[in-house]
Amino acid sequence: MRKKIGTLPFSGTPEQEAKLMEAIEAHKNDPGAVMPVLQAAQDIYGYLPIEVQTMIAKGLDVPVEEVYGVSTFYSQFSLSPKGKYNISICLGTACYVKGAGDLMNKFSELLGIGAEECTADGKFSLTACRCIGACGLAPVLTVNDDVYGRLVVDDVQGILDKYAD
Repeated sequence: MRKKIGTLPFSGTPEQEAKLMEAIEAHKNDPGAVMPVLQAAQDIYGYLPIEVQTMIAKGLDVPVEEVYGVSTFYSQFSLSPKGKYNISICLGTACYVKGAGDLMNKFSELLGIGAEECTADGKFSLTACRCIGACGLAPVLTVNDDVYGRLVVDDVQGILDKYAD
């Protein structure tokens, strides 16, 4: 059974909300305040769920569509939580031609999640990224700061096993 992250409830704390309100207050009257407040919010929460975007919109008195537009336009922002181990698979041209799509499919199958989703236990998240500058090692992926290159589908289970707690 595939569990989508959208079914997990938002679980922000009062402390996080207080920090967000401080960031909103600090930028409330600044032109272009949405961007720095979104950056602060991502630092606070680790991602930007709709609940956080709504708080930002209300706090800055801007439409939630504007906040959503900025948060989806810039790749630095994530709308879904990251797992303890974030698996980021390069789908740039060199990696894709050498089988990165097959790697993505295998990780998705084994974890029961798709790109930009997180397992229900919060252990793994799966991200598709563009060129990470290691084309000579294609296909390449990272698990947090660990880099893996010249991969084949048969390597996927072994990589996951390294992160079994």
